[in-house]
Amino acid sequence: MDPREADLDPRQRDIEITRPGEHPDRSLAITRRMFISKAILAGTAAGVASVGWFPIINTLDLAFGQQAAFKFAWLSDTHLYPRDVNTRFVEKTVRAVHEIKAMNPPADFLVFGGDLAQLGDPVEIDLGGDILKELTIKKVFIPGEHDWYLDLGAKWERMFGKTPWSFDHKGVRFIGLNTVGFAPDYWSAKRMTPKERMGHMATLDGSVAGPWAGVGEPQRRWLDQAISNWPKSQPLVVFTHTPLYEYYPPWNFWTRDWREVNEILRPFGNVTNIHGHTHQVLYNEVGKLRSIGMLATSWPWPYAPQGVPALTRAMIRADPGDHFDGVGWARLTETAAARIEHEYVMWGRKEIFADSREDSGAADNVNQILSPRIADRMYPY
Repeated sequence: MDPREADLDPRQRDIEITRPGEHPDRSLAITRRMFISKAILAGTAAGVASVGWFPIINTLDLAFGQQAAFKFAWLSDTHLYPRDVNTRFVEKTVRAVHEIKAMNPPADFLVFGGDLAQLGDPVEIDLGGDILKELTIKKVFIPGEHDWYLDLGAKWERMFGKTPWSFDHKGVRFIGLNTVGFAPDYWSAKRMTPKERMGHMATLDGSVAGPWAGVGEPQRRWLDQAISNWPKSQPLVVFTHTPLYEYYPPWNFWTRDWREVNEILRPFGNVTNIHGHTHQVLYNEVGKLRSIGMLATSWPWPYAPQGVPALTRAMIRADPGDHFDGVGWARLTETAAARIEHEYVMWGRKEIFADSREDSGAADNVNQILSPRIADRMYPY
């Protein structure tokens, strides 16, 4: 037994995550490329030129098999405050929406990947909803913890609907999972107010809240059923707020039952997880599952002190004096050679990727460190 796994719950050891020779379908391999864009969208939709450069969405271009190429947009981690508190994040979100409107050809749909609000305040969620109303394309939503824990998702679900969800589009099955709404109840016994609970969930260090990120058994059963009739070779894209692997549990940079989710997805040869939450350039492969971390519109998180996936090419440290640095968008393009090219596009940078750990803030490149904290063992799955 791997000594790193010695202290794991037996249920975790029973699930073999990566079998010899198991990897994502290499005919659809993702190449990570440095790509700088300072294009001004002149001659596009009315009003677009007035907001200048647009670094703040993730644009995904996909084409599979004989299906026509298509494009959709990903936007997440806007962390909006009310306008009378902070307009910086509002301005970036507005710019992102203008860029999505200016996409040519238009995006087929938008996925919002969570953390629309900062403290779950109805004013923040309403503000985000009003900004997004400008987009008339199809929109689907998954929540983030910042959206959820003031009222346990009541406002979010009234406005944007429930998760999980699934739909098919041009030969791809898209799945949206809620990885934030199933935290063990740590607040009732301590008689926390909703605002106190939200305050703990809004911090990077999850010591008080414990391992809140998870899919949960009912949703896992739903996922198993939702993909049971999908051909194993056809592309499957799973959207989550938190990554479907173990990156750094102390910051909840993981989903606590990711092993069980991976077992459900294992039979599929072409499955991609697209997630937000980490606010950074991030790439990993676990078995046949590839995971892509998206940038935020609000701010970049630093890389965790350990557990940064070995396949991640870390981005250079953000300039703390430039609030547009370290945010941006990404494009996935299916080429004529049936390969997916993954491009991160950042605003105002001469360089994206770091040449050394010191430049990136990534403390190491150790992949898949399995060392649960004491806090992780305090709560049931």
